Amino acid sequence: MIHDSAAVVLLSGGLDSMVVAGLVRERGHRLFALTIDYNQRHRVELDAAARVASALGAERHVVLSIDLTRFGGSALTADIAVPKEGVQPGIPVTYVPARNTIFLSLALGWAEAVGARDLFLGINALDYSGYPDCRPEFVDAFEAMANVATKAGVEGDRFHVHAPLLALGKADIAREADRLGLDAGMSWSCYDPTPAGLHCGRCDSCRLRSKGFADAGLPDPTRYAAAPE
Repeated sequence: MIHDSAAVVLLSGGLDSMVVAGLVRERGHRLFALTIDYNQRHRVELDAAARVASALGAERHVVLSIDLTRFGGSALTADIAVPKEGVQPGIPVTYVPARNTIFLSLALGWAEAVGARDLFLGINALDYSGYPDCRPEFVDAFEAMANVATKAGVEGDRFHVHAPLLALGKADIAREADRLGLDAGMSWSCYDPTPAGLHCGRCDSCRLRSKGFADAGLPDPTRYAAAPE
């Protein structure tokens, strides 16, 4: 049975994916949340994803385990230090090889199985312009691939890949969370959590998160081990 209103959302537990899930709910979709446990360094985000999925009334929340540490190649999946010097130009070492391609492929498989034809993800081209899989070209290319790689697609029941935050800055995303009435404190952004379960305050993701709330003129509910600069 085709669920016309169903949508699969890649829910990492971060601020961006939380806002995307909120937008999906606002648009009246039935929310199917997919979280990938890829044995990432910041595994505390899995708990955040569970909190967000529950708060937003996800019809189903699947946590799918794969182990990208077997491949390595990233500060999030290998014994490589997470940079703490501030946001640098170029592709950072926190880039996980082909991560969004892998994750969207899994989301596509689940979407076809449950009859969903809309896939949502929280990538952002402005704050993470160094990541090649956070660009409009990637979204368009994956959507084209999805519609030639699936039974549904070749039969004309097309998939659509949505990245509603693609052109937004972090301040705009913080404002969207506020507009949607979402508790931003449920989300997790830090790449290198402290043993006490705090955001480190120094990694790129912490710095961007903190700056986003500041630029939006909104209180930041995040508990940082060190104040982001």
